[in-house]
Amino acid sequence: MGKITASILVALPLLSSVTFAAEDTTCAPKEYTMALRYQQQSAEVMALQLQAYQFATQRFIQLLANHDSDKKPAVVLDLDETVIDNTPLLVRDVNNCHDYTSWDTWSDWEQKGEPTLIPGAKDFIDFVTQQGVKIYYISDRFQENKADTIETLKKLNIAQVSSDNVLLYTESKETRRNVVRKEHDILMLIGDSLHDFAAEFKNKESTEYQRGLVAKEAKHFGNDWIVMPNASYGSWSKSALKTWDEKAVK
Repeated sequence: MGKITASILVALPLLSSVTFAAEDTTCAPKEYTMALRYQQQSAEVMALQLQAYQFATQRFIQLLANHDSDKKPAVVLDLDETVIDNTPLLVRDVNNCHDYTSWDTWSDWEQKGEPTLIPGAKDFIDFVTQQGVKIYYISDRFQENKADTIETLKKLNIAQVSSDNVLLYTESKETRRNVVRKEHDILMLIGDSLHDFAAEFKNKESTEYQRGLVAKEAKHFGNDWIVMPNASYGSWSKSALKTWDEKAVK
């Protein structure tokens, strides 16, 4: 939302104060409302989350049965919008006309927020734990809030939560995944953003390019890469939409 400069005010003395008030109350972040409503409230997203984790469980059983590496197996999960739901923070910011994609409110949420579990996440984590397989949580949450994140996960009774296997933002996710790979064979990666799976997806602003990468890596999806639905935020959020050129019938 642009500010009205003093020169414009001088040049347009006939505009009423009501007009300016209307412009000043324009709230660009309200554009996120529909996506947030879908992510937080729709039964469809809940169904997709449960579906993803049920399918992940089935694939995990198959992958573990066929595991023949000398390294111990492991599973890697992202946290936000994969294991825990942070949408109350995003809704609060939109209600305050604040663009949450600036991420300047996230640290406070990590310290004091109370996220809830993504449907299906705990059952999957518990099942993997029962099979004796190591879980690593690789997230870009702030390293300085690591104690708070660990406390939050423990309050939610999430298994395998410790300083050793909660790997927060220090280096790239790929670097942290490679740390895991030194001693483990990663059977499965689960996340809501494509850079939760491979470094090539990181910081690629063109959705056309990213969709090309998805096509290139198609063999992984539903096999050892499980993508969670997240309509709240992502590199796609500023992309131009395609329209039908046919004129609308009035």
